[in-house]
Amino acid sequence: MSTAQRDAGIDFTDIPRAVLSIAAEVVHTVERAVVGDARVRTARGNAWEAVCADRARAHQRDEIRRIVSALAATRIDTPAREPVS
Repeated sequence: MSTAQRDAGIDFTDIPRAVLSIAAEVVHTVERAVVGDARVRTARGNAWEAVCADRARAHQRDEIRRIVSALAATRIDTPAREPVS
């Protein structure tokens, strides 16, 4: 068998790839038509959304730490109770 005969056949892995490629393009086109170009989700938009979410979580953590430290600073120390016999 020569390599030329084997390459002359149809590669069946190309068909699913082509179908997936066309389907992805159709979904992308429909998304742009329905949502609009300005609101299409992109990698850059997803990354910025993740950065904003991280900042919000960090802000919430800082706020909780501030509240806990304020509560700890104003805590009234009560004397230890003696066990009841």
